[in-house]
Amino acid sequence: MRRLLLALALGGATPAWAQTEQVIAVPGFADFLAVDGDAVWATNKGRVERWSRDGLTATVPLAHPCGAMAFDRDTLWVADCDTRTLNRIDARAAKLVTAIATGVAAPDGELNVVAGAGSVWIASDATGAVARVDPATDKVVATIAVTPGTSYLAFGLDALWAVSLKGRTLQRIDPATNKVVATIPLGAKPGFLTAGEGAVWVQEQGDGTVARIDPATNAVTARVKVGATLAYGDIDTGGGKVWLRTTEEQTFVVIDAQTLAIEARVGKPVGSGALRYTPAGVWTSAHDHHTLSWWPEPATIGK
Repeated sequence: MRRLLLALALGGATPAWAQTEQVIAVPGFADFLAVDGDAVWATNKGRVERWSRDGLTATVPLAHPCGAMAFDRDTLWVADCDTRTLNRIDARAAKLVTAIATGVAAPDGELNVVAGAGSVWIASDATGAVARVDPATDKVVATIAVTPGTSYLAFGLDALWAVSLKGRTLQRIDPATNKVVATIPLGAKPGFLTAGEGAVWVQEQGDGTVARIDPATNAVTARVKVGATLAYGDIDTGGGKVWLRTTEEQTFVVIDAQTLAIEARVGKPVGSGALRYTPAGVWTSAHDHHTLSWWPEPATIGK
């Protein structure tokens, strides 16, 4: 409890990060991101695109690419909210290989495709289902019953983690059995999540908090108060930090994964968008401003 109260108290004034931002103009509606080496894939209107710091390097047409993507072994996995399919893209050839009829649980685009345990996972039905796809065959090999309204996924710490905004739950799925092994209650309007730096981290958008879940106990052990709300942001981990894309007061927030202190509030408010961490820098998108941004040297934050 003491750690919980400390985390809540740490949501006050924090330093801004005076790091140089490289802004890249991206026509359309660049939103969700997936890291590909020193570049990044972004969903856009009617296409996915690969951008480097020098500009556009590849484009693949899709009807309506949506949600967070997964990049695994030179393959980009993307949901399509019009065709309700999971799409396999050869990232080196920049070519659609196949579209798998999985269904899409959140056709508004608030979802994740993730890779782990030799599979690709997507929330496939709003009534409560996650589809497991074998990339060796491009077939659905299992359908897992979950809380209705589940659409947000993360893979890490030897499990698949699934959030339902409607049900306000985080569920742990064992990839060895394809079964839910724990259900954890969450706060208001839970959304995007990440598994890394020893914990699972969930945006509780309605409360303006990030919840920390201990995988050893399957329980919320702390919450960090970031702002009034966290609507339509994004979250990632790496370098001992939690990286939180926000929609109020700044572009993103940096949280120390051990102390839960907010170490920096970075950039100006630019509305909704995505974020992905790399050791060399952080990528963010701002679709209403039609930009991507590259923030170099994340290890210098807080020093």
